[in-house]
Amino acid sequence: MTLFRTEHDLLGYREVPADVYYGVHTLRAKENFQISGITVSTYPELIFSLAAVKQAAAEANHALGLLPEQKYQAIAAACEEVRKGALHDQFVVDVIQGGAGTSTNMNANEVICNRALEILGHQKGEYQYLHPNEDVNMAQSTNDVYPTAIRIATCLGVHRLLQAMDHLRAEFAAKAVEFAGLLKIGRTQLQDAVPMTLGQEFSTYALMLEEDMERLRRAELLIREINLGATAIGTGITSHPAYAAKALAALRTITGIDLSTAPNLIEATQDCGDFVQLSGVLKRIAVKLSKICNDLRLLSSGPRAGFGEINLPAMQAGSSIMPGKVNPVIPEVVNQIAFEVFGNDLTVTFAAEGGQLQLNAFEPIIASALFRSFKYLTNGCDTLAELCIKGITANPAKLLANMENSIALVTALNPYIGYEAATSVASEAYANGTSVREVVLARKLMTPVQLDQALRHEVLTQPWAYNIEHLTSEPPATPSTEKL
Repeated sequence: MTLFRTEHDLLGYREVPADVYYGVHTLRAKENFQISGITVSTYPELIFSLAAVKQAAAEANHALGLLPEQKYQAIAAACEEVRKGALHDQFVVDVIQGGAGTSTNMNANEVICNRALEILGHQKGEYQYLHPNEDVNMAQSTNDVYPTAIRIATCLGVHRLLQAMDHLRAEFAAKAVEFAGLLKIGRTQLQDAVPMTLGQEFSTYALMLEEDMERLRRAELLIREINLGATAIGTGITSHPAYAAKALAALRTITGIDLSTAPNLIEATQDCGDFVQLSGVLKRIAVKLSKICNDLRLLSSGPRAGFGEINLPAMQAGSSIMPGKVNPVIPEVVNQIAFEVFGNDLTVTFAAEGGQLQLNAFEPIIASALFRSFKYLTNGCDTLAELCIKGITANPAKLLANMENSIALVTALNPYIGYEAATSVASEAYANGTSVREVVLARKLMTPVQLDQALRHEVLTQPWAYNIEHLTSEPPATPSTEKL
């Protein structure tokens, strides 16, 4: 038999299961918002951040003489427990909710309050001793608690994503070194272009990630600006004049994040532009990752009727009907992650635009979209690094054959025989199915020695002073493997 306790709110009395730590406000929200089936507990970073805000607020109010010692100690202890992972299952509100996050804030107030009541030796729901709104939510509003918590959780998400991206970057960089000596044909518009090394191709991917990591760090700087102390609309009503500064100092200590208070709290309470910018950076990262995965799928296509220049690790059988078929499942899943992030960015854009006057009521969907993007991108980078990039091998014979048979190789001879002659050589080689080398030698446009030197590995993959009269001079001993 389930036992209940009676709680009341603006709308009246309700029976709440006696063993839960949430209360009547959470109960109503749980009933009202059966939308996604994904609860706040799915995102532990957000719960950690909510508890950190509540703890910082309690510390500030206690320092200002507004919250008695015993209440402060109980609230702080409860917040510490929640930050360390306790009671996360009690955060039961759907992440998609009306009310600008009020239900999530109430959920946090009630869970922390009821745990603090236990610490004080009382029963859950005995709010005459410690109240979720009057004490846990003192000098606060959902409108400054919720966006501040989102920003802290976002900073934590940024840090984890940066670690995953650096993991992936390091794997690409290692492959760039491993493949530095393998010559291949480059391609533009899926057509043969000019030679490069496979190492140069992979070093480019490492640099693309490195650039986006820097963009992500810059976007995080905006997110660190919070509006705690704004209360309802930014005027700070119901808070002590010194509260915002003291709460900020406590929050910086608790989280270890270099947070700052926005210079204008009214503006900060309604403006979601920093979320839009961050989401745009996440979309940029997703675009780059998806492009890289497109390349990997092309370069590994075949294995015999495609490019076949690299081999991706075989992770699982690829077909229920075609024996021996193996698909590039890891790059494919990262492509799909990118598609999700593109949609999330559009959601953030519309939600940020949809706010009115002094508050944006759509921050719950902004938070949900951002957290999904962080989770998917972080897991995607780690998965791509460990299950794909680390195990890639090259097919040197295929790389060499593709290059030597390519008509585009004639581009390297432009400085020696001229564009017009090179065009004629290319046309003849293509028409007759012969190689560029064969046509050049047959026409006596260059000697075998000159041709060998002009088509050396080092000369083909980096800038070199082209002069047919000085082809015997030596280029640098090793090809450049610097990032392009």
